[in-house]
Amino acid sequence: MQRPDSDHVLATMPVGFMAVSADWVITHVNPAAEQSLLLEASALVGRDYWDAYPANVDNEFGRTYRATMVDREIRTIESFYPEPLNRWYDVEAVPVDDGGLYFYFSDVTDRRVAQDRLTLLDRVGAELAGTLDVTAAATRIPELVVPVLADGCLVTLLDEDGRPQGVGSWHVDPEARALVERYAQVRLADLPPTAPLLRALRDGETVGFSGARALETLPEGEPRALLERLAIGYGLTLPLRGHGRVVGGLTLLLPGAEPPSARHVATARQVADRIGLALDNARMFDQQRQLAEGLQRSLLTAPVQPAHAEIVVRYTPAAEAARVGGDWYDAFVQPSGASMLVIGDVVGHDTEAAASMGQLRSLLRGIATYSDGTPAEVLRGLDGAMAQLRAETYATAAIACFEPDGVDGAVRMCWSNAGHLPLLVIHPDGTLAALGDWQGDLMLGVDPAAPRSDSVVRLGEGSTVLMFTDGLIERRSRDLDTGMARLREVAGELAGRSLGDLCDEIIERLVDGRAEDDVALVAIRLRARRD
Repeated sequence: MQRPDSDHVLATMPVGFMAVSADWVITHVNPAAEQSLLLEASALVGRDYWDAYPANVDNEFGRTYRATMVDREIRTIESFYPEPLNRWYDVEAVPVDDGGLYFYFSDVTDRRVAQDRLTLLDRVGAELAGTLDVTAAATRIPELVVPVLADGCLVTLLDEDGRPQGVGSWHVDPEARALVERYAQVRLADLPPTAPLLRALRDGETVGFSGARALETLPEGEPRALLERLAIGYGLTLPLRGHGRVVGGLTLLLPGAEPPSARHVATARQVADRIGLALDNARMFDQQRQLAEGLQRSLLTAPVQPAHAEIVVRYTPAAEAARVGGDWYDAFVQPSGASMLVIGDVVGHDTEAAASMGQLRSLLRGIATYSDGTPAEVLRGLDGAMAQLRAETYATAAIACFEPDGVDGAVRMCWSNAGHLPLLVIHPDGTLAALGDWQGDLMLGVDPAAPRSDSVVRLGEGSTVLMFTDGLIERRSRDLDTGMARLREVAGELAGRSLGDLCDEIIERLVDGRAEDDVALVAIRLRARRD
């Protein structure tokens, strides 16, 4: 390809044009190139290209141009040129017959900045979406925004008492990371009330500051010495805004001494607002989870220990805060002296389900202790009370009642099931039996007139009965049948363990360290009454 013949064409082209000879001397620069490169042609023509643009010696631009010069193949590259330009360029390198190259290029900084801004916002959203650990999420933020928004970044969060805490930092220069991290740890104690960070936290305003001004606000000491070594040009502190409140601050350390452009500040504010909302959501989710778990644990009290049996209960909340729900258990003694065990699950996974669980558990206990009724009668009374009180919820439940039956240590077990999972019996010889089918009678909250039935079985001394919610056996990767088979396998293998060890090991093996749903487990091991 030959150089364009018309100087008029070159002069009026909207894209930049530069020509270099075979020995890398710049021979021509058009007006669009002058504007893009911030230099007049007279300052470039006749100079060695690598002397004019030393950053290209070892970067992607230079590698591309040298390869084009050697193999004479047209190449296109889009990359960033650092100081003093700090711009993105899209360049087509074209070999010409005289052995040199033509460069046709455009400044694509605006497009790349917009693209990087959207990419950064997407990354922040994806990284923080659904996060439950506020502090862990905050520590990842600096690595997300560096180097797109700044050379260095520090994140500060306000604790529950409104005190600032440094939680994360990062720097584009690996050698500066330890300095930034240490500065983040020690700076808060020495900051005066007028410091940019405290102003942003207090007033919710974006505060810009020069490196010199930042040093002036610090007294002599380690923080000031660290800041001097970092040698920042300009800084920007932005409030992290949550729902009607400031939850922290984002401090950006910029390389240049000049204030950032309005566009840069607007991008930083968008990022800070996205971070603030995500962290505030995480904090509210955590508070909600703690409230729900506290409600559940306050209701799921220690079981009674009757003379004829040992009772063990276990409750494991879901790993995800959004999964806190309505699983419950209960164990108490009726006026007749019979031990009654209950397992239940309110439909839903939120604080409303947890509150409904507390209401149903209290109603059931009151009905059972007042009426001294059989399991079916208690479930029938609970279903009627739910309809009368307009509970507007659904739940499954299974009740088992145990009382001595004869002098040989046997125990009479009477149970009823309202849509819950079957009970599992481990006999003294290690054999297993499931009591009831998968569905039982109709679940609670559908039809208070639905029939309820009792079943009775005689169990020998040493028998163990397990009652559990579906969180124990159901997984996203397996159905209830598969989970039940796994439970039977594990229960049979561990039949000889103590009751507490049996329950702990069953949960450990089936849940595998991360409960996808709440898990409630009630176990009773029968023994002869000791008079």
